[in-house]
Formats: sequence, structure tokens, C-alpha cells
Amino acid sequence: MEQIDLHVHSNASDGTYTPTEVILAAKQAGLSAIALTDHDTVAGIQEAKEAAKIQNIELIVGSEFSCHYQNTEIHILGFFLDETNEELLTNFRILVENRKKRNLSMIEKFNLKGIPITLEMLYAGNPDTVITRAHFARALLELGIVSSKDQAFQKYLNSNCPFYVPRPKLDPKEIISVIKKAGGMAFLAHPMLYHLGYQQVSSMLDSLIEYGLEGVEVYHSSNHALESSYLKSMALSKNLLISGGSDFHGSNKPDIAIGKGRGNLFVPYEVLENIKQARFKS
Repeated sequence: MEQIDLHVHSNASDGTYTPTEVILAAKQAGLSAIALTDHDTVAGIQEAKEAAKIQNIELIVGSEFSCHYQNTEIHILGFFLDETNEELLTNFRILVENRKKRNLSMIEKFNLKGIPITLEMLYAGNPDTVITRAHFARALLELGIVSSKDQAFQKYLNSNCPFYVPRPKLDPKEIISVIKKAGGMAFLAHPMLYHLGYQQVSSMLDSLIEYGLEGVEVYHSSNHALESSYLKSMALSKNLLISGGSDFHGSNKPDIAIGKGRGNLFVPYEVLENIKQARFKS
């Protein structure tokens, strides 16, 4: 049975593989299709397209958007985006500018405490990357401040830490609208990572459906089988489409392999077929 991965990151955001290396890893893993879903950017898509053509991998143009539902940060995956859509690109420019302001504020906090993080250190020779907290974690590790990236988040980068700076709260209605105007389809990413109860997830989905949400990421590296089963039932009961992916980030999440997650992930091609069929019907 053909296998796919609809949640993959490259070094265009907070992954460590180039888009070409992502495609090569997908080929080596025996995948027939992937979605490149970098945070707030489609900068890696053209390179990925060229590599995918050579490797005969089906590439879905995607991105992962951050927004807030009530007081919880959630992520929305956009699939089948038109990467040339001007409204989408304008939105990305705004999101990246917001990230830059946040990054500078966090750098200032670290510097005031004698931790010499610089913007150049975060970019690490790749000025086009979208900087996230994963880049700060890597810098802290390189400076010897922490012994692991997990420790960096626990002590310095999570929302309850003194160096954390929140980003502007964006409305999921606005994000879903941008995705749809760019010809895309909107899916809620990894619901179980928000630490909400099933009833809260169900209520959130009902709200997002009103804004145009079309699906939910049922299969994810963080889920155990029972969670995925429950999410699948919830999605089907609401006439939502199902997606799945590893959330691969290369060495930034070394325990997650492309296509395999933490070892037990399997997303069949049928999942993508169903999404494409619904897309063509709409």
C-alpha cells in the first residue's frame, strides 16, 4: 500500500533539511507523496518541486499557519496553495515581520541576562529561513547553555518561561480565509498537542467549520492509536476530511522520521485521494 506524509518541514522554516533533502528522504522512505508545510512560508516550494519531479514524488504545496482559538495557540495546515497568490504572499510578509519583531525582543531578553544570542546566529547562513523558537533552541545548545533542545524549551522558550515573547494573536477565521483565497484547503493540525479535552476539541472544530475548515489531522507522530481512532470518528461525524503526517523537522526533532513518525505512523495514499476528490467536487 502506498504511503504518504502530509506534514513535513524544511529549512525554509524550522526544519534542518533543505527542500531537496526532504524529497530525497521521502524517496528513501518509500513515500509516494508529501506536503511541504513550512511555517508561514512557501519559500521552499520551488526547490522542492524540482526535486520531486526528478524523484517522481507527488508534492502538495502547503504551509502551516499559527493562530489562536480563545486562549490556545493552534495551527492550521493549508494544502494545495497557489504559491504565487499575492494575498497569501502579503500575509506571509506580515507574519514574518511579526516573527522578526518577536525574535528581536527575545534576543534582547537573552542578551540582558548575558546570553549572547544574535540574529546572525539564528539565521545560521540561511537569511531566507523563517525563524522560530527551534532556532533559539539550537543556538542555546550551541552556546552550551542547555544540554538538549528539549531542555531549551523547558527552561527558556515555553510560554511560562521568562524569555518567551508571545506573537500577535491571529484569528483562525482570517487564516482560513487566506488559505481558501489562495485556492487551498484548511485542516486543523495535531489537535491532541493543544492539551484540550475531546469535548473542547469537538467544540473548536465546530467553530472552525463555520469559518470554512475542511479537515483535521487525524494521524500524527504525537498520537497513540486510540487518540487517532477517536479523532477519526469525530472528524467523520462532522463530515470533515482526514489528513495525517509526521511533522518531520530533521534533527530538530530527531525522534521523528519522515513518513514513520516515532515508528508506528502509516498514512495511506487513500487519505490524499479522498482530499483530492473533495477538492475537485467543490
